[in-house]
Amino acid sequence: EVQLVESGGGLVQPGGSLRLSCAASGFTFSNYAMSWVRQAPGKGLEWVSSIGSGGGSPRYVDSVKGRFTISRDNAKNTMYLLMNNLKPEDTAVYYCNVGPWFGRGTQVTVSS
Repeated sequence: EVQLVESGGGLVQPGGSLRLSCAASGFTFSNYAMSWVRQAPGKGLEWVSSIGSGGGSPRYVDSVKGRFTISRDNAKNTMYLLMNNLKPEDTAVYYCNVGPWFGRGTQVTVSS
């Protein structure tokens, strides 16, 4: 059974930082590209970032380029999203994604 468990969300002031983690199990983590997607209040899912199976080829939605960094540790079956210079518009539930599977998400709220 594929399981994706996100953690690291919280309340942060504008300009602050958070690091999200996604712990994966139930599949061969190192064989799959992984993604982060988010859903802001009242809006649909938005793709945020992806990373190749070996940790290469990171891609980002334009709105987070230069502020977010995706990474993974295949030895720990874990993916990360380092989010710097957070803005109120980054407020959303952030989900880990592989293929058709999603985790339950972690809430990120950016507010003063």
